[in-house]
Amino acid sequence: MDLQAIQAPIEKELKEFEIYFREAMKSQVSLLDRITYYIVKRKGKQIRPMFVFFSAQLVDVIKPATFTAAALVEIIHTATLVHDDIVDESMQRRGFFSINALWKNKIAVLVGDYLFAKGLDIALKENQYEILSILNSAIKELSEGELLQIEKARKLDITEAVYFDIIRQKTASLIAASCAAGAASVTTDKTMISRIKQIGEWIGIAFQIKDDLFDYGDDAIGKPTGIDIKEKKMTLPLIYTLHHTDRSTKSEIINIVRNHSDDRKKVKQVIDAVRTHGGLDYGTKVMKEYALKADQELQLFPDSVARESLRALIEFTVSRKS
Repeated sequence: MDLQAIQAPIEKELKEFEIYFREAMKSQVSLLDRITYYIVKRKGKQIRPMFVFFSAQLVDVIKPATFTAAALVEIIHTATLVHDDIVDESMQRRGFFSINALWKNKIAVLVGDYLFAKGLDIALKENQYEILSILNSAIKELSEGELLQIEKARKLDITEAVYFDIIRQKTASLIAASCAAGAASVTTDKTMISRIKQIGEWIGIAFQIKDDLFDYGDDAIGKPTGIDIKEKKMTLPLIYTLHHTDRSTKSEIINIVRNHSDDRKKVKQVIDAVRTHGGLDYGTKVMKEYALKADQELQLFPDSVARESLRALIEFTVSRKS
C-alpha cells in the first residue's frame, strides 16, 4: 500500500493540519517568515503527524490537542533537520537547497533554535504539559544519540548494543514520541500511552535500519549510496560484517572507512564486502523482527481503521524505496 492510500482515513485531518501548521510557523520577522514559508512549502511525507493522528484514533477520537501534538512533533522534527544539515555540512534536503545553503550557518542555527522555541510555545499556550514532557524527553534523547554517534565514529568501535542505543535515541525516540503524544492528546491513561510509545520505538528502530540498508542497496532497495561509509557512520550491516569476517578483511574495511572514505572505488569495496559477508541480509532480518514486534503488539488492540492504518505504516516503513 502506498503512502497516499494509508493517509486516506485521515485525509481531512491532514488538510486541516497543514493550515494549522502553516499558521503556527508564521513570524513577524520578515526574514524568518520567508524562511519558515520555504520550510512549509518543501515539507516531507508527514509520516510523524500520521503517527500522531492514528495513535490518537487508536485510543479515542481526534481532538484539538491532537493537532497541537502533531504540530509540535513536526516543528521539532524540522528543527532537528535544520541543525543536522549544519552539522553534516549538507547543501540539500529532500531535493531542495538546505537552509544553511541558502542563508548560511549563522541564520540556520538561529532558525533551528527558533523552531524549538516555537514548538514549546505552542504546547505551553495550549496547556499541553504531558505532550510537552513527551517531546522534551525526545529532544534530549535526540541530542544524546547524535553525540554518542559522533563520539563512537572517531574510534570505529561500535558494538551492536551501542548501535541500538544510538538509533533508539536519534531516530526511534521521535517516532515513539509521535505515537505517545498522539495517545496523550486523547487519554491520561499512562499505561496506554506507554504501550503505544513502545510500538513507536520498535517502528522507529525498523525505520532507521531500513535507512541503513539503503547505503548498501539491492534490487529491491535501489542503487547503493555509500553515504554512511563516507561519513564514517557504523551501521548495523557494517557492524555485523566486522564481527563475522577474518582479521585481514576487518582491518582492511576499518582502514578504508577511517582513511579512504572519499575514494569511490574503495567505498564500493566495503559495500561489496558487507553484501558478501551477510551484513545486508542480517540487517534486513533484524529490521523485520522489530517491525513484527510492533505489529504483534498492535494486534492486541481492538480492530479499527486506525489499527490497520498503523499496521500499513509499519509495512510501508520496511518496504519503502526512499
